Amino acid sequence: MPSPKDVKIYKNWCKRCGICIAFCPKKVLEVDRDGYPFLKDNQSCNGCGLCELICPDFAIVVDYEEDRVTSGE
Repeated sequence: MPSPKDVKIYKNWCKRCGICIAFCPKKVLEVDRDGYPFLKDNQSCNGCGLCELICPDFAIVVDYEEDRVTSGE
């Protein structure tokens, strides 16, 4: 599984439902003081992309390291 370069959380789109935090298999997302999710540990994130897939508001984007992602060619 490719490792993420960055997990972007767009606060303008996020409704602070906590689904991403609840379903993160590595438990690397936490709530900040305003109730928004944030990535607390980028090194432990396995890049599964589940947070991006289950976010009902499309507020999370997982940006993968380009040199590790294969195109299938």
